[in-house]
Amino acid sequence: MNFHQLHIFHTVAERGSFSSAAQVLHMTQPAVTMQVQALEDYFGTKLLIRSTKKIELSESGKTLFPYAQKSIDIAREADVAMSSFAHKLEGRLQLGASLTIGEYALPRLLGPFGQQYPQINIMMKVMNTTQIIEEICKHQLNFGLIEAPIQHPDMVIDPVMQDELKLIVPTAHPLAEKDEVNLEEVLHYPFVLREQGSGTRQVMEDQLVLQGYNPGDIKAVMELGSTGAVKSAVEAGLGITMLSPSSVKHETALGLVKIIDIRDVEFKRKFYAIHLKSTLLPISAVTFLSFLRQQK
Repeated sequence: MNFHQLHIFHTVAERGSFSSAAQVLHMTQPAVTMQVQALEDYFGTKLLIRSTKKIELSESGKTLFPYAQKSIDIAREADVAMSSFAHKLEGRLQLGASLTIGEYALPRLLGPFGQQYPQINIMMKVMNTTQIIEEICKHQLNFGLIEAPIQHPDMVIDPVMQDELKLIVPTAHPLAEKDEVNLEEVLHYPFVLREQGSGTRQVMEDQLVLQGYNPGDIKAVMELGSTGAVKSAVEAGLGITMLSPSSVKHETALGLVKIIDIRDVEFKRKFYAIHLKSTLLPISAVTFLSFLRQQK
């Protein structure tokens, strides 16, 4: 028995199919079948019940499954623990970052990371959360960084950074005369929103629900597909919005917009790393995520 066999068994059981597991593991189906059979031979019992429709766990398989899960978790924990000692890493990381993270949060961190690990080449795609999930599932990205938690049966989701949304208004707006406003007052004004599927929008709408409001009551004058477009619309006086202060530092310094606190409401959020449960991240990726967790 070895870890590789346990990982393959776990993936087949989780996916319910040898062919699906083979695709996820980048192996041939016969190779996956052979490794599972070797594990069954080792224990002297059938671990999987094979049928024409779906693979299911036998009683012995149900007993082994949590141990296989533990072995995968321990391997990930070991990667995290050892990443701080990995000073000679190399390779290419393919990651997806949602718009706020990719455009504003990460750029200031990539330089210091590159100085510490010059042999790691980061290839980053900036897209919304829905697109990131799709590309991870297609194995086109190693992992993604998103702005709101998701529920996905095939994904591992871990918090890595923190942020907070604030009310952003044009300097000529009536609310710009105040440093703090009530949420009820804010909702009387037209909003410029990010598109559906955006993590920024999800965090905003989730908090509105917690405060007893219906997100559908927001007076949305337009929905735009990037933070830059939203900022431009707000600067032009087309509406107000909720964005991360880090994304409007330049505009605030130039006096184009103002950041305002909403009384007794915090739109705090965490940025999350996501990847497939069936995929063990390379040590370079674990090192990068550990680096992000150490930042403030």
